[in-house]
Amino acid sequence: MNIPNRITVSRILLIPLFLIIMLVPFDWGDMHLLGADMPVTHFVGALIFIIASCTDWVDGHYARKYNLVTNMGKFLDPLADKLLVSAALIVLVELNDVYAPSWIVIIIISREFAVTGLRLLLAGEGEVVAANMLGKIKTWTQIIAISSLLLHNIIFEMISFRFDILALWVAMIFTIWSGWDYFAKNSHVLKNSK
Repeated sequence: MNIPNRITVSRILLIPLFLIIMLVPFDWGDMHLLGADMPVTHFVGALIFIIASCTDWVDGHYARKYNLVTNMGKFLDPLADKLLVSAALIVLVELNDVYAPSWIVIIIISREFAVTGLRLLLAGEGEVVAANMLGKIKTWTQIIAISSLLLHNIIFEMISFRFDILALWVAMIFTIWSGWDYFAKNSHVLKNSK
């Protein structure tokens, strides 16, 4: 296992820590940050999520720079993204004080399952497909939306602009678009599997 793949695995290993911080009822007292209605757990969870998300850029950059792109990395990297994003979205639905409509979360997670299923079919045909630019844009719009929701839209709260909700809608649009694109470009595997 090379260094980029280890970085990817570290992203997966940060998911349980994120879940523990967000879901275990730690006694942080009645603390809120920056005078906003944001519990400390959400801030700490957001930091863990952002750090984990940044490893996505680090592992990809390192793998390309030092020519360490492997089939394992092509498989692990999108899987780690999907696990992290899915975990965070499900947590957001559970939280009562953060607005994340379950129907948007269902669309996003369903696309991730569908694309993972298609990747498995492609792997059965001996093809391993790395994420394309549209898939990377999808991932980063999801990360921005989730981070904004976890941070309670704190940057834009002063001007009463719901950037977090807008970002979630943009993430959903890119999720649907990139999913359609992925199936359109790899439809041959569906025809061959009949």
